[in-house]
Parts: sequence; C-alpha cells; structure tokens
Amino acid sequence: MLAWAGAASLVDPGPVLAQLASAVPCVDRASAGTLLGTLPLFRGRPTPQTFGVKYGGAGLDARLVTDLSLLAPDRLITPTELAYVRTEIPRAAAEHTGPWVIRTLATSRAPTDLALDALAKRARPMGTHLFECAGNANPANFGLMSVAAWDGVPLSEVVADLETSGATAVLVGGVDHDGQQAADSMPGASWVFPLASLDGLGAFLATRMNGVPLPPDHGAPVRLVVPGWYACSWIKWVNEIRLVGPDEPATSQMVEFAGRTHQGSPRALAHDFSPPDIQTAATPVRVEKRKGADGLTYRIVGIVWGGTRPVDRLLIRFGAFGDWTPFAVCPAPTTHTTWSLWEYAWKPPGPGIWDITLKAADPSIPQRRLDRGYYMRQVQIDEI
Repeated sequence: MLAWAGAASLVDPGPVLAQLASAVPCVDRASAGTLLGTLPLFRGRPTPQTFGVKYGGAGLDARLVTDLSLLAPDRLITPTELAYVRTEIPRAAAEHTGPWVIRTLATSRAPTDLALDALAKRARPMGTHLFECAGNANPANFGLMSVAAWDGVPLSEVVADLETSGATAVLVGGVDHDGQQAADSMPGASWVFPLASLDGLGAFLATRMNGVPLPPDHGAPVRLVVPGWYACSWIKWVNEIRLVGPDEPATSQMVEFAGRTHQGSPRALAHDFSPPDIQTAATPVRVEKRKGADGLTYRIVGIVWGGTRPVDRLLIRFGAFGDWTPFAVCPAPTTHTTWSLWEYAWKPPGPGIWDITLKAADPSIPQRRLDRGYYMRQVQIDEI
C-alpha cells in the first residue's frame, strides 16, 4: 500500500476489529503486476472533467479543480498553478495600486495600518497544509481540495500587538466582490475567531505558497490559513483585522457556509458557531487495472485526510451491502495536516458498477461525511 506521512493506532474499536486491523499486512508493491490502464471513478454516471483551467464564470463563480488521480508518493504537494480555485480575485484587489496595508482595529484605539512589507519580513515556513472547499461536493472528482507549503506569520502574533482589553474574538476580513451577482454564492469575505482558541488553532497570515508569492486567485498578497478548517474560513486578500466583543454578529461568509460546515440550526452571533473543522475523511482517487501472475487485480489508490491525528487503519466496502474489510495505510502516516496515500488490492467477484466506500477503522474518530457516504465513488468493472 502506498501512503505518505503519518499514523496513529486504534483506540479499542472492539476486540474483533482490533484483531483484524492489526493482522492486515501492507500490500507488496513488487507484486502489483503490469499496469494495463486506469479506470474512471464516478458517482451516478461517468462525467468528463476539465482540470487545470478555470470554468464556471467570473468572480464568485470561478472554479478550478485539482486532478487528484495524479497523486503519487513523489507528487503530494499540488503545483501552485493546479491548486483548486473556488473564487477568483475580485476587481478591487486586482486593480489595487500602491502599498498593500491591513487595517487593524483594537477595542480602545484608533485604527492603524499594518504594511505588507513589515508583515513579509516576519514571515517564515509554516508547514504543509491541506485546504478543502466546504462545498467540495462534486462526486466526479472531489477536486476542490489541494495541498501546499506556506510561509507566513501566526495570527496570534499580529493580535498580540493590539490592545485586546474587552475583546473576545478577532474578525479577519478580505477584499470583497461587492455588488456582484453569483449563481450559488453571496458576497462576503470575513470570519470571526475566538481569542481563547487562537494559539491552539495555528492560524497564520500567508504571504508565500509553495515557495513563491501568493498568486492572485489564491489571495495575493496575503491570505489567512487555518489548518484543519474548511477553506471558507481561509480569508483571501486580507485587508482588515478587527477585535470584537461577544455580541459580534455572524458574518455573511459564516452564514452562507453554516450548512456546509455542519452548524445545525441557524446562529445569529459569531460566538455560537462551531469550528468548521475537516473531520477524518477518505476517498479513492483512481483504480488501476493490473495483470500479474494470478491474473487481473484492481488496485484502489486513495487518500485519507482531516481529523486531529493521523489515521493508519481504514475500512473499505464494495457494493452497498458488502462487508467492511480493514486494511493498513502504509507506511503509517505521521501527520494529519496533509493527505496520505493508501492502496488496496481488489479482485471483484464479478463485473458491474461497484460502490467503493471508506471509513476509519476506529469508530471513536469523528467522521461525519464518511458516516453519510459523502465521498463514496463508483467504478465500472467489465473484466475479471
């Protein structure tokens, strides 16, 4: 089995399951056989996909999806030009001239400006992090997800320079698409973060992506990165940092994405919102048809991501009512901040369209989208 980065052990999923999972060896890559081709994954019906170019419209409607089927142990960081785009740069940011400044506002002081040059001088490597759109719902590819290496400055450091007396949270805002009509989104580019959780959150203001300055559609010249949270909270084109109190209303961005981040009933105030965290998830990204000494084998290659700790055991099921089979993610991951590759060797019992569903072997791990079958994929097998 292929994988990259990190791992964890099971937390007593039950004696039988624990015994099964611990007994599963890693697949011998040397016995993979000859690659005959790769089968498309879909859900409902195969759909041709366009990768690497923007589509859908302008502004809030612009989309670019990442081709996850190309992932390999040596290709786990998404090339910057192929990283997914959910919303392209607004006109006000694209046409901005002169120095870029972030307006900061404390509770008891007049607004001040934080110059980009001063921020960039403090930037340093902040690690490799996965970012995923909360509306990553296209089962043909689930390509609104990428991984990049970032340089930046912790948000907590910037807030520490402000007078926080009486404040309970910080609002981070960005240049907006004011007045633009969109098919399925509303203007709004701000999110509110509790001060009490800021240090543990690890959010930072990013100025570089994969070793180069941020591209326009990824928030140039500065964007917020919130490791482990859906990218609706990763505010782009940051131009405002404002300390707020407990009665701060939820922003339009928070309201729009409330349903997609599993907030439940409507919430009027920002402090009532739960973290829009990415819980443990997994999905296939390609199916390889291979021929070896024992005939045809189909190798399911996929990714596991999200959660608060690495996952090194998954369960896989073929068909809507098949048995769950445990397997190991190999080598065992050491991080949960990116995605890790896994591989499963499969001999289908017969031709047809097969559902492929995953879940974490440890039932104590929160995995709300997996529990709902959100990332289920299908493959058509014509030959066994």
